[in-house]
Amino acid sequence: MDAKVYYTSMRTTSGCGLLSKLEVLLNRSGVLAGIQPDDLVATKIHFGEMGNLAYIQPQYVRRIIEQIKCKGGKPFLTDANTLYTGSRSNAVDHLTTAVLNGFDYAIAGAPLIIADGLNGKDALSVPVDLKHFKEVKIGSAVCHADALIAVTHFKGHEMTGFGGTLKNIGMGCGSRAGKQQQHSGVLPVIDQQLCKACHKCAQWCPAQAVIVETKARIQQDQCIGCGECTVTCPHGAIAVNWKSDPDAFQEKIVEYTAGVLKGKEGKTGFISFVNHVSPLCDCNPWNDLPIVGDIGILASQDPVAIDQAAVDLINQAPGNPHSALGGRHGEADKFRALFPGIDWSIQLAYGESIGLGSRQYELIRVE
Repeated sequence: MDAKVYYTSMRTTSGCGLLSKLEVLLNRSGVLAGIQPDDLVATKIHFGEMGNLAYIQPQYVRRIIEQIKCKGGKPFLTDANTLYTGSRSNAVDHLTTAVLNGFDYAIAGAPLIIADGLNGKDALSVPVDLKHFKEVKIGSAVCHADALIAVTHFKGHEMTGFGGTLKNIGMGCGSRAGKQQQHSGVLPVIDQQLCKACHKCAQWCPAQAVIVETKARIQQDQCIGCGECTVTCPHGAIAVNWKSDPDAFQEKIVEYTAGVLKGKEGKTGFISFVNHVSPLCDCNPWNDLPIVGDIGILASQDPVAIDQAAVDLINQAPGNPHSALGGRHGEADKFRALFPGIDWSIQLAYGESIGLGSRQYELIRVE
């Protein structure tokens, strides 16, 4: 049987705005059906890096929180600390960023808890016994929660083609050590001819692995493979040199997703906002023009199907020729047009193969 993915467009009519449409979508899709009275509900969200404006608007999140409370749940907003140096690498900076981006209690209606604690070390090991990992390191707040609702902003991603529900859960709920495990196959390299010695890569590197003299260079024995320098460089001088098969990176994310969802069968729901579809991850302290127009909001109980549906809707939409797609805006696969070396389908195929969900789905329109 095909998975069910519920969809509502961004079109509105008098008396039925987007917040009302979101509420109808939540109720029709059943994504909150597993929540029982007094359940502690981890509501996984990306708070947005400081300076990025493409993340989900907190007013949407508040409506989701209100509906969780109607089920008797006790929701909290959560994310785990980042591996790279930025405005979310420890709980103090992370919470400050979240509040400044509009996710304080007065707006979002729920307390904020950083899943892996003050410095990213508050984690539990969850057995998965899969190809790459026997166990995965997940932020303890997510592990201890009774239920999980993942609220995802769908966008492009420089190392996975796109960032959707699987990445929001797998990478997003992994502790800092868990994120390092997932990035272990990445080794950036610097094109000396393109390097302008601007120091931005060194300022962003969490491991102090970049030395800038007349040109920047990476100390390979110190590099932790987070890959953030590849998008921080304004001159395009840094590229990913995979130490292992690049497909393995996506598979590792999926295995972490399996660890996050383990023990929460029937207690999870997935919501994806397919608007402001920026070409790069919301972890960057900026966001570029969307590659397509705003498409809509998806909801499903299947994390694989909802990502597949989002990709399909984006690929069916007209590309923005003024975006990073440029002259490739007419190509059928927009994410491969952005990142020709990345086969984004690996994460979906692997997720399906280990039983996380199905790539076959029925799209049910809710208007």
